[in-house]
Amino acid sequence: MRDDLKCMQTAQTLLAWYDANARVLPWRVAPFDRAQGRAPDPYRVWLSEIMLQQTTVAAVKAYFERFTALWPTVQDLAAAPDDAVMAEWAGLGYYARARNLLKCARAVVADYDGVFPHDHATLLTLPGIGPYTASAVSAIAFDAPETVLDGNVERVMSRLFLVEMPLPKSKPELMTLAQSLTPQLRAGDYAQAVMDLGATVCTPKSPACGICPLRRECRALAAGIAAELPKKDPKKPKPVRLGHVYVSRTIADEWVLEKRPEKGLLGGMLGWPTSDWNEAPSARPPFTSDWHSIGEVRHTFTHFHLILQVHTAVTVAVPEGAVLRPNAAFRPSDLPTLMRKAFDLARTTIEN
Repeated sequence: MRDDLKCMQTAQTLLAWYDANARVLPWRVAPFDRAQGRAPDPYRVWLSEIMLQQTTVAAVKAYFERFTALWPTVQDLAAAPDDAVMAEWAGLGYYARARNLLKCARAVVADYDGVFPHDHATLLTLPGIGPYTASAVSAIAFDAPETVLDGNVERVMSRLFLVEMPLPKSKPELMTLAQSLTPQLRAGDYAQAVMDLGATVCTPKSPACGICPLRRECRALAAGIAAELPKKDPKKPKPVRLGHVYVSRTIADEWVLEKRPEKGLLGGMLGWPTSDWNEAPSARPPFTSDWHSIGEVRHTFTHFHLILQVHTAVTVAVPEGAVLRPNAAFRPSDLPTLMRKAFDLARTTIEN
């Protein structure tokens, strides 16, 4: 561990780089504007951090801008219908985030008069907020000296301090190192600076070490192994699950959908009826009709690969509890990605 003066100098070097190179992001207050007294909106900071979990900045931007146009405040989001929010989230993945998003917004309105708590410990009590998100909101929104540790920061720390222990075992050490650099002042800008450095310069492959503001003190660069860090334990191969999905339309030109159970994958989302997903699923259609098997779609979740056999029908019968959507009003974009894949394969067959 380096001494306090060295750590302070490193933080100041990174902040100076950030002042000149900060990414322009729709949820961010630029360092110059922040220095002039413009404070970040905690709602926008929180919303962006929830969306960015397991998702790239490029994928999140359009969703964030659409969400904040529809629901510009936490009060607006808390009052929004569940189905509308879930539909707007469709395609972003990890749908438990959307359910917790609504729970958290409603808790902030009900329990804190619509004002996000400032401190890390209280933020942790809100639905969907874990240690990383609490630290990010505390630092970025309120300038509290909390330490963020995402994948970008892990990479910067492992290279800067030459940590060769593989992830995830090295996480506690990387957190301690990251904490040693977190300044008491401008903690919000610093948190964003170190994430920006990892995202734009200290990248996973072919890091741009020649333009890195910390190149003179990077131990991995000095050792000639910057691109090899962080090391990671080998991943276990993902299992493959199988299933059936049933895409149908009524003779009255309505699509036959269902709302999936709140718990489980794609929970609370609109979708087509499916079988169970396992190694040997039973092909039991949700209702009797003239079903035709037309092919398969594939999708990868966090812990497994999924192959679904797609069946289509034009039907007279409609199962109890079905959600009917007139073709003229149906938006495929309201469906999660997996269900859109099934629809894209089925639509030509079923519409002809």
